[in-house]
Amino acid sequence: MSYQLYRNTTLGNTLQESLDELIQYGQITPQLAIKVLLQFDKSINTALATRVKSRLTFKAGKLNTYRFCDNVWTFMLNDVEFREVQEVAKVDKVKIVACDGKNVGEETAPTTRR
Repeated sequence: MSYQLYRNTTLGNTLQESLDELIQYGQITPQLAIKVLLQFDKSINTALATRVKSRLTFKAGKLNTYRFCDNVWTFMLNDVEFREVQEVAKVDKVKIVACDGKNVGEETAPTTRR
């Protein structure tokens, strides 16, 4: 099973909205929509793991909160500087969610947005 983390991206939200519309017009079944979302989860996780080669570093002025639950780390950082080779980006607040890509555990049943 793959993480469903990327369903909340622009691409994931657009896919869910399109699937909901197709269900509403009777062009696909809810079961097919679930299969499509599961394939999206698998494909996006695989693509990011195998195709993205760039690296960046970051430094935070303050670690506001952190949490570790179900093998997922969540960090809330303030005054963060991201650096990739010569490029630098500074932001006031950032939330980082880090999942273990090697040992993906059980997850809840997939659902489409309503």
